[in-house]
Amino acid sequence: MSREMKNALVSVDLDRTMIYSDLALGFDIGDSVMCVETYEGGPLSYMTHVAAGSLEELTKTAVVVPTTTRTIEQFQRIALPGAPWRYAITSNGGNILVDGEPDRSWREKFADIELAQIRAELHSRADGDWVLKRRTADDLFCYLVVEPAEVPDGFLTEWSQWCATQGWNVSQQGRKIYTMPDAVCKSRAVAEVLSRCINDGRLSTAAVTFAAGDGALDADMLIAANNAIRPAHGELEALNFQHPGLTVTQASGALAGEEILTWLHERVGRSMEPIGPSVRPTDQGVGPHRG
Repeated sequence: MSREMKNALVSVDLDRTMIYSDLALGFDIGDSVMCVETYEGGPLSYMTHVAAGSLEELTKTAVVVPTTTRTIEQFQRIALPGAPWRYAITSNGGNILVDGEPDRSWREKFADIELAQIRAELHSRADGDWVLKRRTADDLFCYLVVEPAEVPDGFLTEWSQWCATQGWNVSQQGRKIYTMPDAVCKSRAVAEVLSRCINDGRLSTAAVTFAAGDGALDADMLIAANNAIRPAHGELEALNFQHPGLTVTQASGALAGEEILTWLHERVGRSMEPIGPSVRPTDQGVGPHRG
C-alpha cells in the first residue's frame, strides 16, 4: 500500500461480505469466480473476478482493513486480493495484525477476560447431539458449531440472558453460536486503527470511515462508521437491521459483494473531494452495539 496520505478508511467483513463458500455464492461455480481460500487440500471460499479486481483497486484510494471474526490462523488461510495489509483485524476485534503480526499491546487489553468461567457454563448448558463442535477462538471467545434445526427451544434466549449479566453477548450466524465478551468488538479495533493511521500519516485528519458487513457481530462497526453498507442476505438481513447512513444492496450472494465494492468506490471517490472537519476516533460511538 502506498504511503501517500489517503482520506478514507474502509473496514470490510470477509465471510459472506467479501468472500463466499460455494453454497453462499448464489450461483454455480464457474469461470466468473476465483478460489481465495483452501482448507485441507480443497477449495473453501471464493470471490468473483470482478470483486477481486475491485477490491485490489480500492486499496489504491483508501486504507482498506480486512475485519473478521475469524481467528488469526483462519484469516491467514485467505489469499485476499489487495494484500499485503498494513493493518488487519481478526478475532472480532480482539487482535490487530500489523504487517501480518499480532500487536501485543492491543491484545493485552483483553488479558482479564474470564473465558474459562464462560466456557464451563456454556459446556454445562450445551449438551446434546445438536452440538457438533465446541471451539475457543484465540483465547478470547468461544463458539459452538450446531445443527440449527435441532437447537433446543429457549436455549439462545436463556443463554443470552445469562451472558448479559456477565458482560458477554450471544449471536447465532448459521451453524455457529458465538459467545463474545462485550469488550471484544470490531468497532473498537477499527477506531484504534483509524487513530494509528492518522498519527502515522497514512490518513488525513479529515478521514471518512466506511464499513461493510452482514452479521450481527458487524452491527457495531456499521453503526460507528460515517457510511456503511450491508448485503441483502445474512443475519442482519434476517433481523431487518437498519441505521441512519446504512445502505442495503439490491443483490444477494456473491453479486452483493460486487455491489458493495462498486458502492465503496463511488463513496470513497467523493471523500477525496474537500470536506469539513473530521470526526476523530474518540468522538465515535465505538461501544458494543448489537443489531
